[in-house]
Amino acid sequence: MSAPQQHTTDSTPALPDADAASDDALVEAADLEADGTPGAPGAAAPRGEALLVQEGDVAGDYLERLLDILDVDGDIDLDVEGDRASVAIVGGRLDDLIGQGGATLEALQELTRLAVAQSTGVRSRLMLDIGGFRAKRRSDLTALAGETARRVSGSGQPERLSPMNPFERKVVHDVIAGIAGVHSESEGEEPNRRVVVLPDR
Repeated sequence: MSAPQQHTTDSTPALPDADAASDDALVEAADLEADGTPGAPGAAAPRGEALLVQEGDVAGDYLERLLDILDVDGDIDLDVEGDRASVAIVGGRLDDLIGQGGATLEALQELTRLAVAQSTGVRSRLMLDIGGFRAKRRSDLTALAGETARRVSGSGQPERLSPMNPFERKVVHDVIAGIAGVHSESEGEEPNRRVVVLPDR
């Protein structure tokens, strides 16, 4: 089975991160380390494009071996989006690699980040998508956030959304941040952490 790697240069917006360094668009006091920085100390150091390309290449090799072991057909597309490497597995029957609600995808992303970090010696913020799952989820959440913002703005009453993972919460926070008259916060603990949309006072 072959899984060709393709570097793409499209202008698709960078997908949100799913790690603790940028857990949500809004960083709350409980999310800060003792030194006041979000997530792991030193996790957000700027990286050059050459390192991001290297991260993508390492991730592509790792995922190609994984696809061979699992005997799954798929192509691997590599890109650099903003300040992160982006890897997508496309084609074939990929549902088993996505899992229920993207749970398997999240686990594969973390394993891929670990493989990249072991190779480069630098913590990776690489984003993995499989079968367009994240792109579709982002579109759905963007619509949900917009609809919720309109209801909250009209009623003046806050609304709590269903529990979401960090990737999903960041999508919602980013949308709400661009809508006048409302704002958002996160509440609760993982895995039941959720976004609350509130009217501005």
